[in-house]
Amino acid sequence: MIQVEHLTKRYGRFTALEDCCLSVPEGEILGLLGPNGAGKTTLLRLLLGYLRPTSGSATIGGWCCSNHSVQVRRQTTYLPGEVRLFGQMRGREILRFFAEVRPEGNLQRSLKLAERLELALTARVASMSTGMRQKLALVATLAAETPLVILDEPTSNLDPTVRRVVAEIVDEFRQQGRTVLFSSHVLSEVEEVCDRVAFLRAGRLAHVQVMQELKRRHRIQAALSGPLPPPPGELKGELRIRRERPGVFVIETPGELKPLLQWLGTLPLEEINVQSVGLRSLYDRIHDAEPVSAVPPQG
Repeated sequence: MIQVEHLTKRYGRFTALEDCCLSVPEGEILGLLGPNGAGKTTLLRLLLGYLRPTSGSATIGGWCCSNHSVQVRRQTTYLPGEVRLFGQMRGREILRFFAEVRPEGNLQRSLKLAERLELALTARVASMSTGMRQKLALVATLAAETPLVILDEPTSNLDPTVRRVVAEIVDEFRQQGRTVLFSSHVLSEVEEVCDRVAFLRAGRLAHVQVMQELKRRHRIQAALSGPLPPPPGELKGELRIRRERPGVFVIETPGELKPLLQWLGTLPLEEINVQSVGLRSLYDRIHDAEPVSAVPPQG
């Protein structure tokens, strides 16, 4: 669905995005993570044809994002990070407008989504709370039945209950074979809904992680009354081991826990704590690391 090849965007001497290579197949939910200024929104705007790249290329559904942006946007629905709606219109009027402006629009589908998100539609947009306006923009976006859905901070200002409903809807899109780009600062929801996660840092693609692989990783904190010997041959190369303080070691494994725990059981253990690594740990490691170089194209 999406193919990005060495995509770069510069503003004078400032590089907003550099040499980005990324492939997103149909039906995948891809999360975009990174701090403010990492290049996430720049990447999304390049994909939609709102910006022209300095170099490189991107296609959506086989259409060049720069030269055929109208065809690209016909396949795409986009929720920007900063939503602007007509202040004097009522909620229902907003949904009717967006349903009529797109060929595939459907007001009844919009109204069902509004009910699902517990969104009242009688008030004018100008009198709505920030959270209500965000829900209204979400409904208008999610109601469009396009092959690609791009969501930039979709659940900002929303309570946990509504966030859970949005996650359910995104999972339904996956089941329908639709593709979603999900840019968010909320790591827990990215971890819940996404198949893969792409980390952007200082305008470069720093890492792409398959979530199923991450969920198999574990961190073990082990306190020993004696020294920690080298791991046996079958575990060498799999483990990341560091000494946290004298007698206490942190061990990370990407594989099965059983052989590691069997080895640790032969040592003079005083205490052991096993945790899943999780997205937060990986995020912190990537953004605390040395400056990144380009990541090879990801399939």
